[in-house]
Amino acid sequence: MFSGNVIDPNAEINRLRDLMPATGRMKTRLMLNDSQPNLIRAEVPRPWNQTHPVTLNLGLWQQLTEPQRDLLFLRTVCWVTAVNLLRPDWYQGLAVTGALGTVFELSQGDAVGVLTAAGLATLAGVQLWRTSRGVRVETAADEKAVEVAQRRGYTATEAAQALLTAIEMVPRIEEHGVLSAIDLIRCQNLRAVAGFSPAPLPERYLQQ
Repeated sequence: MFSGNVIDPNAEINRLRDLMPATGRMKTRLMLNDSQPNLIRAEVPRPWNQTHPVTLNLGLWQQLTEPQRDLLFLRTVCWVTAVNLLRPDWYQGLAVTGALGTVFELSQGDAVGVLTAAGLATLAGVQLWRTSRGVRVETAADEKAVEVAQRRGYTATEAAQALLTAIEMVPRIEEHGVLSAIDLIRCQNLRAVAGFSPAPLPERYLQQ
């Protein structure tokens, strides 16, 4: 599907900036990159960065309708602002301890100590990554985007439906075929928000 009109880059960036909530404007930096394979891309926020890039491939982006673009963008911004790696918790403490331990053991020339500390930091880092990309965070970002969209003139049903169809369109536009298991769960959750009946899961997931 193609939305019909070629998007003016400056007009679209300004429109999306106006769409963002205030926290999104402070914490994100909107960029264009037509060479990236992703329609929209945002990395897991790093605690040491004050702003976090959200990058669009405009050639792919314009294949969505405006409501789909609005909700997919809001959803990405809500995810970026929701993932707070500065929040102290057990895994973050382990990551910091492991990193400091690695530096200390390197200064002492203790190879076993270096491996142990580095392994601890790696384990904690992997857990932090999983937390930032888990089902709870992903669905919470979807629901927050629907909430923000209602302050921009959408109804909850319109917003949920626009985001749902955008999620389903992304694999086709990016040409990687299928939704992930987490995306399927997100779609089921959005169908409930929109008041739709849940769709049956693909056979390959039922057999796992």
